Amino acid sequence: MARRKKKFPCGHKGYGQICHRCAQKQENVARKKEEKQQWEATFEEDPIDLSALPKNVVIKARKIMTGIAKENDYRAFRGKRLRHDRFIISIPVTRNYRLICRDYGSLLVPEAVISHEDYNVCKPGG
Repeated sequence: MARRKKKFPCGHKGYGQICHRCAQKQENVARKKEEKQQWEATFEEDPIDLSALPKNVVIKARKIMTGIAKENDYRAFRGKRLRHDRFIISIPVTRNYRLICRDYGSLLVPEAVISHEDYNVCKPGG
């Protein structure tokens, strides 16, 4: 006796009780949604808003901020003081982004991560 493929409501054909193609697609969508929620939840712990930045920039900026919080010197991350305001420190995150920090003597506080284009146009921290 030959089994016949049946047509599921989604339009796919198969032998089982459910359409495994659609079930797998739903699992992938649910998994991606959960991963995105977990990623967005990590922004609550950041001292500055990094939510509008690309993922690679966020990861590297967090690494730099963690290093600065552990009392590492900003020069270890190739950071430099600005000429017009010596209390503002610019640390390159990637080729296109800079972490701007303010020096309060014994404390270095991150203020923003800005694109290199914005960094060149205006004087940050002013």
